[in-house]
Amino acid sequence: MAISPTMMLNANYPFFMSAFGSDDNNDESDNQFDFNISRELLLNPKDIMRGEMIGEGGNSIVYKGRLKNIVPVAVKIVQPGKTSAVSIQDKQQFQKEVLVLSSMKHENIVRFVGACIEPQLMIVTELVRGGTLQRFMLNSRPSPLDLKVSLSFALDISRAMEYLHSKGIIHRDLNPRNVLVTGDMKHVKLADFGLAREKTLGGMTCEAGTYRWMAPEVCSREPLRIGEKKHYDQKIDVYSFALIFWSLLTNKTPFSEIPSISIPYFVNQGKRPSLSNIPDEVVPILECCWAADSKTRLEFKDITISLESLLKRFCSERSNNEITITEDEAYDDEIEELETTWLLPKRYIKLKKPKKIKQNVMKKILPFFKKFISSKW
Repeated sequence: MAISPTMMLNANYPFFMSAFGSDDNNDESDNQFDFNISRELLLNPKDIMRGEMIGEGGNSIVYKGRLKNIVPVAVKIVQPGKTSAVSIQDKQQFQKEVLVLSSMKHENIVRFVGACIEPQLMIVTELVRGGTLQRFMLNSRPSPLDLKVSLSFALDISRAMEYLHSKGIIHRDLNPRNVLVTGDMKHVKLADFGLAREKTLGGMTCEAGTYRWMAPEVCSREPLRIGEKKHYDQKIDVYSFALIFWSLLTNKTPFSEIPSISIPYFVNQGKRPSLSNIPDEVVPILECCWAADSKTRLEFKDITISLESLLKRFCSERSNNEITITEDEAYDDEIEELETTWLLPKRYIKLKKPKKIKQNVMKKILPFFKKFISSKW
């Protein structure tokens, strides 16, 4: 297998293909595929130690691992196990995923570490320890997520997608399984670009994504003429984002009452998740993002601005509603506790509250005084 020593990016920079079918024509022989990946992106497979399995997709398995027995990483291995047994289409898809993921530099997108093409096709990324957003929400049910957490996670996703779209890339499979939660459970990162591709003027040729989160124009059942392509753009990601945002706010799965195979029909008939119990300020965002007409959907740069404003307002209101205890109030509470807990039950007289000028001294000696009294009884 030939490996190009350099990788040139141009206007026709390749993006990842759909698992439902390739958008490219396969001109290569079934027995040969020449990878065009820079050597700088490749790792020595001997430096990768594989641990426990942490995820599984349609044609890949993800493991915990270590790079050079030091750096924790996630290792995605394309199946079948040996590169020689992998189809030409999957090799093309693997190469495109490597090229695009390696070009992404954003705090809310999983960081690319490197790749291997022999003896197995492997993509190595940073290890995001919190697991998938889907698992995070399942573990929290039936309780809803904290509103601040929901807004923060939605904002992280929006920022990642704003960056992705600015690079001319459509994700095409945005759903909670492809969003990872950080170890401190405070942020999320976008992952699994296996279906992503570059926006083109010629239209798309296939369905891509997961029915439950798929935009109506992608899963439309309208017949196409021979050679005719489906036409959709980056706004399909905005629709998918709206459903994720709704799930974050409700901690429910959209269209859970409908069999997966039937969802496209109902979505194209205008069905959307219920907006009851959704904060009034959020309703317009959801309605604009999952609109049937993709042209009326918001851009992610506008979504980011709206979520930043909502999160700031929410945090401000929460702060104003919290009871703040001053130093004097805390001091008075300690004096009262000392009296009721230690002095009065032992028939000691009540303490006289010292004058203001003596309070600073009393604050310093109170802990020692309480310890002394406690040791006596």
